Amino acid sequence: MRCVVLGATGYIGGRLVPELLEAGHEVRVVARSPEKLDEVPWRDEVELVRGDVTDPSDMAAALADSQVAYYLVHALHRSDFVRVDRAAAENVAAAAREAGLSRLVYLGGITPAGDEPLSEHLASRDEVGQILLDSGVPTVALQAAVIIGSGSASFEMLRYLTERLPVMVTPRWVHNRIQPIAVRDVLHYLTRAAELPADVHRRFDIGGPDVLTYLEMMRRYAVVSGLPRRVVLPVPVLTPWLSAQWVNLVTPVPRSIGIPLIESLVHEVVRREHDIDAYIAPPAEGLLHYERALELALTRIRDREVPTRWSDATWPAAPSDPLPTDPDWSGGTMYRDVRERRTDATPEQLWEVVEAIGGEHGWYSFPLAWSVRGWADRIAGGVGLRRGRRDPHELHLGEALDWWRVEAIERPHLLRLRAEMKLPGRAWLELAVEPDGDGARYRQRALFEPHGLAGQLYWRAISPFHDIVFGGMARNITGAANAT
Repeated sequence: MRCVVLGATGYIGGRLVPELLEAGHEVRVVARSPEKLDEVPWRDEVELVRGDVTDPSDMAAALADSQVAYYLVHALHRSDFVRVDRAAAENVAAAAREAGLSRLVYLGGITPAGDEPLSEHLASRDEVGQILLDSGVPTVALQAAVIIGSGSASFEMLRYLTERLPVMVTPRWVHNRIQPIAVRDVLHYLTRAAELPADVHRRFDIGGPDVLTYLEMMRRYAVVSGLPRRVVLPVPVLTPWLSAQWVNLVTPVPRSIGIPLIESLVHEVVRREHDIDAYIAPPAEGLLHYERALELALTRIRDREVPTRWSDATWPAAPSDPLPTDPDWSGGTMYRDVRERRTDATPEQLWEVVEAIGGEHGWYSFPLAWSVRGWADRIAGGVGLRRGRRDPHELHLGEALDWWRVEAIERPHLLRLRAEMKLPGRAWLELAVEPDGDGARYRQRALFEPHGLAGQLYWRAISPFHDIVFGGMARNITGAANAT
């Protein structure tokens, strides 16, 4: 069948596409920024089209001549995610009905039993599932709790809280029961949902074989990863909002994602049925236990084989257009800091240093200033510097790099990064390499488009530090290349 994947630049979608291809399906991938997928290994095996789930004409074209559509879109990064997700789901439901699709597949969250009010996040996930079920198209809405896999936001939050805090002050919700599921098993159910008969039209709860509290999940993580036993001090007055502030400071997960995730953990999320077994058999080796899922995730991280991460999804505060390739592109004020230096290193040696920037290698200038700015960004609710990078030497288009996004990479000549920290404007950092006789020339441009008076004042306030930060970066990058 021809399967359309909406949300392939996200964590689950990016892993589902190769599974669908392996199952023998034709795959059409729809993305607002298709260029983000230029470097994925399955790029030449799919039909890639540009489209936005909020645009009716885009969805009409994207779903034409197809049988199955996977809805894996979530605007969780946005403060108005409830409204955006509702509008997008309604748009896709209408387009799917008009296109005559035989199946819609959706991945949402398990809703707790009883009449207790749902968190905004869970209520939105539930609403989107209902919109698709009411579309008139046969729909399967899979509902999962915490997904355990390298790179997932839930796993990263669990990992960093456990690894960085030998003594933890915890809220009451760490004693609520949760039924985690391995990402491998989620992909198993999603892939086979495409082949279900048309009379299957309902929600299914999916979950792994273990039911644990979040406290047990942290303690078992410590055992699997070889950490000493964690000491936990419960504090009943620690609200979800306060918990999210703590998660924002300690883990790479920003407050905008941490708050909805934690508000969902306030509920007990355990599957109420397992009817899916009557339609889709479990994997041949069975569903993975929690410890085994942790082992696989940690192995992927150690071997640097993490195909997708939560941070790979587009960050809404930093739109991808326009690009700062033309000095006059903005039609308004554009501040620049330009540095050039020559090195006796070859262009290839210089490029190795450029592409390895960030993460564990740092930013080659005034580490204290970068660290202070990163903490300030975290406190303001931004991403900070702790997202790191997937691989210490190789970058990919569209991936997160600390508080930047890789917007362009032209080996071995150009690396362009777009800022995703909290700023009164938009910013880019370009690192370019050119041959120069027997050596190479390094060119560095920091670009800033201010928004309003705050943006103007911001640039003037940081200008006195540019020689230390940007000048030091140029000197140290070329120095590192010389040392090779």
